[in-house]
Amino acid sequence: MAEDTGLRSILITGSGSGIGRATARRLAAPGVGLTIHALSNREGCERTKREVEAKGAEARIVLGDLADGAFARELVDRAAEGFGGLDVLIANAGFPVERTWEELDRETMEHVNKVVALGFWEMAEAAIPHLKKAKDGRVVTIGTLNVHVHRPGFLSYPASAAAKAGLEALTRTLAMHLSPHRVCVNCVAPGLIRNDADAPDAFEDVIAQVPLGRLGTVDEAAAMIAFLAGPDASYVTNQVIHVNGGIC
Repeated sequence: MAEDTGLRSILITGSGSGIGRATARRLAAPGVGLTIHALSNREGCERTKREVEAKGAEARIVLGDLADGAFARELVDRAAEGFGGLDVLIANAGFPVERTWEELDRETMEHVNKVVALGFWEMAEAAIPHLKKAKDGRVVTIGTLNVHVHRPGFLSYPASAAAKAGLEALTRTLAMHLSPHRVCVNCVAPGLIRNDADAPDAFEDVIAQVPLGRLGTVDEAAAMIAFLAGPDASYVTNQVIHVNGGIC
């Protein structure tokens, strides 16, 4: 049984870089306990930890592979044990599989689905008992534009899109499952985002298709995630919210 620490306990997967780190920064405040996760990027997680602690939050780092179902559940358990429960689960971890249909193989398809969709399901199963007890319980998953835009001349990552489509479906069914307990569950689907690893001209060939005419930033995506994770989003659930410059 986790001892109540009085902190708002937030778990953010994939928070050693990019949107995950930006979200952690936005949610960091006195009275918040953040569990920072990555597959193996300890250096990035340490940086996130320093940044959130500078804003008054408490933080812990847990590294591991969400493709391992046992670890996915353990991650939730460790977050709950560390901060006296779990109030917010943000499923951000994922990776683009930049392969065309012709380049795909079964191993790739299985791996990305294990990390993204099955990994989330395992975490959700472990988190549900904690979320039911939480005040202002929240789940936010991070989808992708690629689930919704399929046309010639645009980025096509079928393996990633399939896994994220599964994540999106799980998000919406979980929203219905937890709605009697006043837990709000939503998905944010970012568009073309310049993350930590992107060169300035990344996606230059498709930027012209974005009505706002530019890439988004990790902070712009994180702003929506942080809103949905907070108390002001108490009447928002079962939604897929696009942050994509108007492309769809």
